[in-house]
Amino acid sequence: MLFGKVDELKYLESLSKEYPTIQAVSTEIINLNAILNLPKGTEHFISDIHGEDEAFCHILNNASGVIREKVNRLFEKTVSSSMRTELCTLIYYPERKIEEVKKKETDMEEWYKINLYRLIEVCRLCASKYTRSKVRKALPSDFEYIIDELLHTDYSEKDKQSYYENIISTIIHLGRADAFLIALSNVIKRLVVDRLHIVGDIFDRGPHADVILERLMSHHAVDVQWGNHDILWMGAAAGSEACIANVLNISTKHDNIDFVENAYGINLRPLAMFSGEIYAEEPDLLKRMHKAIAVIQFKLEGQIIHRHPEYEMEDRLLLEKIDFDKRTVNICGKNYPLKDFNFPTVSPNDPYKLTSEESKVMDRLRISFTQNEKLQRHVRFLFSQGSIYKIFNGNLIFHGCVPLTPKGELYKYQIGNATLKGKEFFDYADSFVRKTYYSSEMTSEKQEGLDFLWYLWCGKNSPLFGREKIATFERMYLNDEKTWEEKKNNYYEQTEKKEVCEMILKEFGLQDAYSHIINGHIPVLTTQGEEPVKGGGKLIMIDGGFCRAYQGKTGIAGYTLFYNSYGIRLVSHEPFSGLSDAIKFNKDILSTFVVFDTAAQRITVKQTDVGRELRTNIEDLTKLLNAYRIGVIKEKKPKKT
Repeated sequence: MLFGKVDELKYLESLSKEYPTIQAVSTEIINLNAILNLPKGTEHFISDIHGEDEAFCHILNNASGVIREKVNRLFEKTVSSSMRTELCTLIYYPERKIEEVKKKETDMEEWYKINLYRLIEVCRLCASKYTRSKVRKALPSDFEYIIDELLHTDYSEKDKQSYYENIISTIIHLGRADAFLIALSNVIKRLVVDRLHIVGDIFDRGPHADVILERLMSHHAVDVQWGNHDILWMGAAAGSEACIANVLNISTKHDNIDFVENAYGINLRPLAMFSGEIYAEEPDLLKRMHKAIAVIQFKLEGQIIHRHPEYEMEDRLLLEKIDFDKRTVNICGKNYPLKDFNFPTVSPNDPYKLTSEESKVMDRLRISFTQNEKLQRHVRFLFSQGSIYKIFNGNLIFHGCVPLTPKGELYKYQIGNATLKGKEFFDYADSFVRKTYYSSEMTSEKQEGLDFLWYLWCGKNSPLFGREKIATFERMYLNDEKTWEEKKNNYYEQTEKKEVCEMILKEFGLQDAYSHIINGHIPVLTTQGEEPVKGGGKLIMIDGGFCRAYQGKTGIAGYTLFYNSYGIRLVSHEPFSGLSDAIKFNKDILSTFVVFDTAAQRITVKQTDVGRELRTNIEDLTKLLNAYRIGVIKEKKPKKT
């Protein structure tokens, strides 16, 4: 056959329904070729947010300082620094800033006119790298036509300038200026970042992971690489009692139960009532709850470790190593005195068995987590837009590590009769986690999957955890801080070597000279001279202390990363003083840009993953065009629109 297989001809027949004529096919080929030569879209990478919703939303709103850069580029010579700062705040928080301005501004009409003109200029600059069609798709329906007209008006023509000014005046006089300013601000934020990558750990410590997830769910293009704190909440939502206990241990330890109760409506009364009866001598409710859930956690974890010797976590079986007479615990052959010896529910003969009361508490908590509509909606989003790792535009993105041996070789996992390592294990883990969550029946395979979710949270050689152990017991019961140490996986030492990073990239099918590993998880201690770029520039670690609890150690408030048509830029951030200061006093996060990897030539869409898809589409359309021209497929009458 002239056009190969029958299946190919059928595909072209199907394609001809969308492009029924030679003219339609030709137009689309021309359009796609034009797109291929546009600058690549900007990617924004953020990691280890840990519930810090205000700082996260601000970083999202200001695009890690890029919007301020664009404002300065346009107005540095014509507008004062304070007015440029106020314009930035207007873009970040249009509703709140307009409300604040109205309290003190005496001539709102003039203020509207000035700021509408300026926002249109910023919007035009942000839209300049996209096709008019793509920009139009990003516009709000209420103002689509007007914004499109204003963005493409030529000021040099007198009639056009008059037309432009008339549109602005009419918007103000009709009382639509507020809505139009808000719309323009949102379009700017939409256009400045083409894709957002969240490199793990949305949950825990901070006050509002739920707010962050709601914001992400409304984002136009986002993906999430699961962090160990994310997988913990995903495991809890799936029904893992060990994960639920860990979630509540963290929440009670860090005084964050308001988030659990108020954000998700999880009923903690059963735990509060139980802890009040068992630990009545402790006057503080939060401490009672913490003690109760911690012991339950250690019991549930002990059961999992006994069920799974392949996890190689026998050193975490600490309840059975307690000497109840001497009030000590044996860790790695050494006895340590316990600073708190209150284990009223632990039986020395069967230390990992839950009491009937503990079982009832966990039954009720499991129901609260698994039947919580809001939590389940958020977790389903993490499954639909998330994964353990992602390969995008030549970069390998994951949260934790690719576990390695001391020699820098890929660590091997024994899964049944199979031995998996590197990408094979990542793919297996991703698939098993999904299957576990979406399985409706509590089978032995589902229980194994729930155990695996807990393992990914804190297990030895877990790629999401990246440490040899999690020292929860030691921190709670021992004074000797040496026992608190959580040794990092060999990955973090071995990836100082460029050849090891290149080996990992090759394992995942990446051998381009411009490919990088991008991950978070381990805070970069800038106060101790640590650098976020490692492995001869092949690895970029962007956890620099987004979470306030880490900022004393890191010295900054996090790193973010930008990858645009000019290359990769690393951004370090100072702590955020709060939403109120941002709106009232126009206080921004102070960000410092470091040009990390500049492209020799400006990167175009042709060189991206989207470009590869477009080239495939062009090939298919070219085949259809040839089929039309030689009569293998007949042109059709275009549908009326």
